[in-house]
Amino acid sequence: MSLSIYRASVPVYIRGFEQLLGIMAKAEANASTRGFDLSVLVNARLAPDMYAFSGQIQRASDTAKVTAARLANVEVPSFPDNETSWQDLKARIGKTVDFLKSIPEAAFAGADERVIPVKLRDAELSLTGTDYLLNRQLPNFFFHISMAYAILRHNGVDIGKRDYLGL
Repeated sequence: MSLSIYRASVPVYIRGFEQLLGIMAKAEANASTRGFDLSVLVNARLAPDMYAFSGQIQRASDTAKVTAARLANVEVPSFPDNETSWQDLKARIGKTVDFLKSIPEAAFAGADERVIPVKLRDAELSLTGTDYLLNRQLPNFFFHISMAYAILRHNGVDIGKRDYLGL
């Protein structure tokens, strides 16, 4: 049995967001115990020139929804990057997961070989759906999820590798 482009994308993205929500729940408990406002974490970053926690969530959301939409050849939903609170970020994740769940598996038929144009700041690429997903989009998604994890961990949230990977 071969691995379909759908199985390599949509369920993987959904699971990543589920793990992220679990990590965020631990961060909420940590903030409550330590007596600080969650806005501290929303705006936290590891370095001055990188996205804050909120930006990491927004980029992970964008990556998942854009990838799934392009592979399924459906319209990409537009989510403005206007989340300013913890609850806003959780709602953004929920909207993204709802969108992913709305795309039928059948819509991904032929996506592995379909050519996906990719515009970068300084280049344009033409990738098969498989290369687009496996070589660009999944690594990008996990980069932003990992950075969100690292920001929380750096700020004292008691999370570890098992929280990131799950059972």
